[in-house]
Amino acid sequence: MTEPTPLILVIEDDPAMRRFLRASLAAADYRFAEADTGDMGLKLAAMQPPDVVLLDLGLPDMDGLEVIRRLRDWTPVPIVVLSARGSEKDKVAALDAGADDYLTKPFSVGELLARLRVALRHAATAAAGGAEGAVFLVGKLKVDLGARRVFLADAEVHLTPIEYRLLATLVGHAGRVLTHRMILAEVWGPDYVEEMHYLRVFMANLRRKLEADPARPRYLITEQGVGYRLADE
Repeated sequence: MTEPTPLILVIEDDPAMRRFLRASLAAADYRFAEADTGDMGLKLAAMQPPDVVLLDLGLPDMDGLEVIRRLRDWTPVPIVVLSARGSEKDKVAALDAGADDYLTKPFSVGELLARLRVALRHAATAAAGGAEGAVFLVGKLKVDLGARRVFLADAEVHLTPIEYRLLATLVGHAGRVLTHRMILAEVWGPDYVEEMHYLRVFMANLRRKLEADPARPRYLITEQGVGYRLADE
């Protein structure tokens, strides 16, 4: 029996943007549900759980951050924010609230579909029990999470325990932007979320070991003022 195509729930109050998203998702063979308020979106998510939520922050009845928090109370569904708010502060707030990704309007269909593919892959990995034991491959980089070994162009790269934990954290969320605080909490613990210099030092060390040109990274991407992302495709 053929698996149903992924269901994308769009929570967006702009009719023109909903039309654009409806046409783009239909052309890519995604199923589509839509809501023009946060309350309606939350009800639809509960009645027919989607595979990904596309969420505008500027809704008429509640702030999109509140929608994220309410969804995170009961579901790990990937949430991709679509917003005209493009400041670093807004991006960090949405990601820290529980969003998986953030696209600033206007954006291209290609970028939207790429972010959707990443969100769906991340959800599938989580549903399968996480990335433990999996092998992550991108370009010449290979991370064997089961064996805790890292290879670059088939040559093993020796990492310190902290460097490995940092890389494994990024691998576990490949393609997703992680804020500085999220990474610090996961790698060093909640008491270290303000210790930005820890993260800068160890990220620089990782880039020296994994990047052909650390100043122009291929794998370990900086999201300026927000955090870091491991390239996925």
